[in-house]
Amino acid sequence: MSKLKGILLTEGMHGMLSQVEGLAKALDIDFTHHKVELKSLWSLIPPKFTPISQNVYKKINHLDFDIIISCGRKSIIPSIHLKSISNKKVFNIHIQDPKINFDYFDIIVAPEHDGINGSNVINTKGAIHYLTKREIEENKDYLNSFIRKDNRKIWCLIMGGPTKYYDYSTKNMKHIFSIFYKLLKKHDFQLVVIPSMRTPLNTIHYAKEFFGENHTVIMHVDKKAYLSALAISENIIVTCDSSSMISEAALTGKPIYIANILPKKNDIRFQRFRNLFRELNITRNFGEDMENWVYQSLDETNRVAKIIKEKLNN
Repeated sequence: MSKLKGILLTEGMHGMLSQVEGLAKALDIDFTHHKVELKSLWSLIPPKFTPISQNVYKKINHLDFDIIISCGRKSIIPSIHLKSISNKKVFNIHIQDPKINFDYFDIIVAPEHDGINGSNVINTKGAIHYLTKREIEENKDYLNSFIRKDNRKIWCLIMGGPTKYYDYSTKNMKHIFSIFYKLLKKHDFQLVVIPSMRTPLNTIHYAKEFFGENHTVIMHVDKKAYLSALAISENIIVTCDSSSMISEAALTGKPIYIANILPKKNDIRFQRFRNLFRELNITRNFGEDMENWVYQSLDETNRVAKIIKEKLNN
């Protein structure tokens, strides 16, 4: 039996790509990814006030598909429109709160901290993503040529980047780095710093300058380095701005510490997410006493895929 065909619609940002591709792989479908571009002023108008029309977005030249998986505000109207004009039955899935009538979608996948519910809504603990345990293990040795060869245990700092809620100022980064400096006197570890696509270049260079040659700072975005760090680290520290990377780290079952940054505006949704992960015994706040604990590895992507497969079969 041939696989179902899917198209993935996002705005092209890493967090969105991780979610749609992770779900597509877990569903075991053949897929192509399409970056959505809205025309003129439609990118500024909420979906609920936008007509469901080809005039809203730049044409997507792909007509043969069974499943649409979309993520992000700009992908909502294209998903609904492409389903409506298809000459066969199409199953469409949207990830995150679409803030439009839920009936436009067969399935909505949304984290619990979004606070939405419905007969076609699947709530998740944190974000779904594209990482797998197998992929992490396969890249375990990748950092061997980067890190110092000694007996120190590895800790990693995974950095996101500035958002409308959090500022990556030198002051904020120095606060996080200084906690590491204090801990280094008490715990003998080697730090590996992993940047993401959102991490400012000046922040990466500041980390290199701050921690010196005795630790490892990866200077460019490198997925294999990221996977390897997750595999070999005793403790994982993730900046608070990235719910996606905190969720990805939770796949390891290892202690995760959240490096908090004072928000520029009300970040209640992110607080709800972090409170949930603390209640699940997955995270602590960086700066608290360091301890070892265990929790059940969080694999929401495959759990969601199993539910969707059952609905597709029915």
